Amino acid sequence: MRITIDLLQKALQNISQVSYAEARYHHRIRNEISVGNGAVEEAKSTQNEGVGFRVLVDGAWGFASTSDTTLQVMVKTLNDAFGMAKISASAKKTKIAGLAEVKLAKGVFRSPVDGSLEDHNLEEKMNLVTQTEASTRKHFGTVKSAACTYRELIDHKLIATIDGAAAEIFDSKPEFRITAVASRNSERISASETVGVTGGWNDLFRKDSAEDMSRKAAETAKNLLEAKEPKGERATVILDSGMVGLIAHEAIGHTVEADFVLSGSIVNGKRGTQIASELVTLVDSGYSDNVGGAAGVLLVDDEGVPAHKTVVIEKGFLRSYLHNRETAAEFGVAPTGNARAFEYSDEPLIRMRNTYVEPGDYSTEEMIREVKHGYLLKGPRSGQADANGEFMFGAQEAYLVEKGEVKDLLKGVTISGRALDVLKTVDALGRDFAYDIGAGYCGKKQLAKVDGGGPHLRCKALIGGVQ
Repeated sequence: MRITIDLLQKALQNISQVSYAEARYHHRIRNEISVGNGAVEEAKSTQNEGVGFRVLVDGAWGFASTSDTTLQVMVKTLNDAFGMAKISASAKKTKIAGLAEVKLAKGVFRSPVDGSLEDHNLEEKMNLVTQTEASTRKHFGTVKSAACTYRELIDHKLIATIDGAAAEIFDSKPEFRITAVASRNSERISASETVGVTGGWNDLFRKDSAEDMSRKAAETAKNLLEAKEPKGERATVILDSGMVGLIAHEAIGHTVEADFVLSGSIVNGKRGTQIASELVTLVDSGYSDNVGGAAGVLLVDDEGVPAHKTVVIEKGFLRSYLHNRETAAEFGVAPTGNARAFEYSDEPLIRMRNTYVEPGDYSTEEMIREVKHGYLLKGPRSGQADANGEFMFGAQEAYLVEKGEVKDLLKGVTISGRALDVLKTVDALGRDFAYDIGAGYCGKKQLAKVDGGGPHLRCKALIGGVQ
């Protein structure tokens, strides 16, 4: 049976005695190809579809989902969600008072696409991955192994709610990753180049071709093999857009998600207070602000709320948390369009989209010239952050800066600190801007495609080496 908004609305008409109900149909194509050291490690194409129903009854949520999209089964699943809500309500001490009113999305929404992913068959994508991986191992004699992965999500969603949402959404998110491993004797070191966007084939390789990414990864791995180890110290650091994006997402963004705020994050009760340098304006947006193709583009969230731009920090002052309709009602504000579910079988949670710091008026060269002693950090690597904004992240490349000049390359470098303290030390922001964490996923209970970035940013933080 072909799923339409009308069919979802017809299913919703079979429920009563609820404060709210929503139906969310989701069809997803997921393709993934991975090659390592000349061998295919993954080559799969999957499709799944189904409908998730969520209802609010007596101040409690109930959720149920099904892969059977016939009307009869959908109505049964909706009633299952009602039953779950009734059971939850009987045991729930603190009731949900209601949901914030908002103008809900209606109509068809399409993320911009340059070069449909479906116009490029899986054989072409396999050839790209195998050829890129093979060429990476041939760039330099020290590069002994490599791995390359291509993934794509192609989504079609329908969202209907009893209070007026009626949205149809088309979206595609490709990503590409190449890792080179250089080795000498017993020492091995890796470097990666990644890209992830919302859009099409041409959007994915707009900045760099696959071959350019391959050469960059191989050259970086080769150079890191010869690099020195850092010494630990508190110092002036200049962060590239990827490092800025990682900190904006992990160390700041999660602390302002309203469910974490209600659980006692470091920014609880700080709206309207200065928490950063007056140079810092931090935004979470459903759109590709400043530059196209960000991986976290979300035109409509999974409650049917238009996912507009939310200014979280404005010139150093905390202005907003990130909300779904439930927390927006609790705080007495408008929803921000941050309710997201990864699959039809997932309940919507408060999640970021594209989280970034807005540009300033410096050039990167001007920033560097003003540093007597410090570091230039490029390329975010994994790390950790907590609800207090304490973070430690790795940098793929780190360069010593002395007397305004970039000097030695360093390896195994980490940056750490308390996000709010670090933000207060920001004294320069670049005119440049890029998103640079779009090949990854946020893993808060369920996956979500996100992105983050900004300009080059100068601040103070702790520099250390990987243990």
